[in-house]
Amino acid sequence: MAGVLARRLFSSLLVIIGSLILVFAILYVLPGDPTDTIIDPSVATPEMVANLRHQLGVDQPFYIQFARYFGDMVQGDFGQSLMNSESVLGKILDSFPATLALTAASSFVAVSIGLVLGVLSAIHRNRPIDLVARVVGLFGISMPTFWSGILLIVLLSLKLGWFPAMGSDGWKTLVLPAITLGTVGAGFIVRMVRSSMLDIIDEHFILTLRSKGLTERAVMYKHALRNALIPAITMIGMLVGEMLAGTVVIETVFSRQGIGRIIADALMAKDLPVVQGVIFFSALVYVIVNTLVDLSYTFIDPRVRRSA
Repeated sequence: MAGVLARRLFSSLLVIIGSLILVFAILYVLPGDPTDTIIDPSVATPEMVANLRHQLGVDQPFYIQFARYFGDMVQGDFGQSLMNSESVLGKILDSFPATLALTAASSFVAVSIGLVLGVLSAIHRNRPIDLVARVVGLFGISMPTFWSGILLIVLLSLKLGWFPAMGSDGWKTLVLPAITLGTVGAGFIVRMVRSSMLDIIDEHFILTLRSKGLTERAVMYKHALRNALIPAITMIGMLVGEMLAGTVVIETVFSRQGIGRIIADALMAKDLPVVQGVIFFSALVYVIVNTLVDLSYTFIDPRVRRSA
């Protein structure tokens, strides 16, 4: 297990460094000048622009800029916002709890609905519950989050008044965005669990377990479901990263203050240090989650543990 953990951590470190290089390179080649965010180009003189570019270090070659940025980031310095000179790491840490709460609640909705409907759909194949599960999966995958979010606001907030439409104060403001974002994940999980369960049900060891006299409930929920969880857990780990990225739209629709709103505002203002910091921080969380998912395989499937 120690060797598996070491290999996973090393590969995760390489992914994090690669994502940092990629993000820095993309923002480096994008048109525009970060000095335009600080001073008005219509009134700035060439001398003012040159001095400011030298102060920011953007007049240096790419490798020098990246080496300086990487060295500062290793020490916990993500830079300062070009808009208000606030610490980028401070802005991220202040807003990340709201995004983390939204991602956790959305993941709970997605996993709860996806696993239950996926298993029931496979067990009761070609029955009404199977049809309902497949419709829910198709709806979750097909419906854009901004549109379903607006529908929930109109129905559950404006019409019925059950939940507040906007804000990020209290658990009630978390319900509508969590349902909106979680429904998308539930659609993918339903389809994945149903497909995996149907493949497992046709395996020979399932017939052997039935022939030994095990009850259908024990066969399905103790043995078939456990073997079908491997691809489902992989999907869940990927969906967590998708949900982190999806908070940009959701936090805008529901006026929640999180890292999604921060990066949206930073992109509009061309605040590159904030954009770099938020994207790297999101990539870091995504890699950590998927590393934990990889390690969970060794506890769920004995075959993975023996091969490791």
